[in-house]
Amino acid sequence: MKTALECIPCFARQAAEAVTQTVSEPDRREQILRTLLRVISEADWNGSPPAMGQRIHRLIRQELGCDDPYREIKQRMNRMALQLLPHLRESMARQPDLREAAVRVAIAGNLLDAGAKTQMEMDALPRYMETIWTRPLHGDVSALFDAAERATRILYLADNAGEIIFDRVLIEALPRGKVTVFVRGSPVLNGATLDDAITAGLPELAPVFPNGSDAPGTLLDDCSGQLRDAFARADMIIAKGQGNYETLSESPRPIFFLFVVKCPVIAARVGAPVGTLVAGR
Repeated sequence: MKTALECIPCFARQAAEAVTQTVSEPDRREQILRTLLRVISEADWNGSPPAMGQRIHRLIRQELGCDDPYREIKQRMNRMALQLLPHLRESMARQPDLREAAVRVAIAGNLLDAGAKTQMEMDALPRYMETIWTRPLHGDVSALFDAAERATRILYLADNAGEIIFDRVLIEALPRGKVTVFVRGSPVLNGATLDDAITAGLPELAPVFPNGSDAPGTLLDDCSGQLRDAFARADMIIAKGQGNYETLSESPRPIFFLFVVKCPVIAARVGAPVGTLVAGR
């Protein structure tokens, strides 16, 4: 999808938040933020929002001389999710539909997003996860699992650190031997990389590979040949997160998008209010 005018204030907010979180010296913050705002104003707005996010965060890493300024934040997200997982498994066992419960857990983790206006504060996550069983779910969980049973190759596109811990629950519910997982090729925001997948224990369940890109979504032309080949050959794709929706929603491939609606632009596109859990094509 193309960037909407409503996305521009969000880019500015992301830039300001990123600089605040990663730069401690006030004058340096201002210098980098002015540069980022100039980049945003001069950029081609015909691309997808994650393409702009890629430019913003490449510049931040360059200015800081740090390949992963969100490393500590990602580690905290992973620790929080790992602490919550045993309790969530107990709650899942009490739900009437275990497959829907697995989907709800995987989607709910999507609020651990350092780039979203509606990002979940980590301290609030335990309370939020108690509400996921009754939150609106837009989509057809049965269709997802029916497609998984028919599929021979399932491509799972992961999204963020912390969230990837909860992805484990859904991957466990999918047919064994069919799933291949791809994570970010290099750090961007709190996007999950291979280290986060290892922390989540995903290599115990399925092969896991980096996608070769540092975009906060899946820009196919920017990804490795391995990812593009897997994308072309898969007969089912599960794409986590709003960034993957923004980059892949116009693809003709058989994609199930799993994310929390985080802004009015996406709410209008999917026909569901902000805060809704989405599991659909």
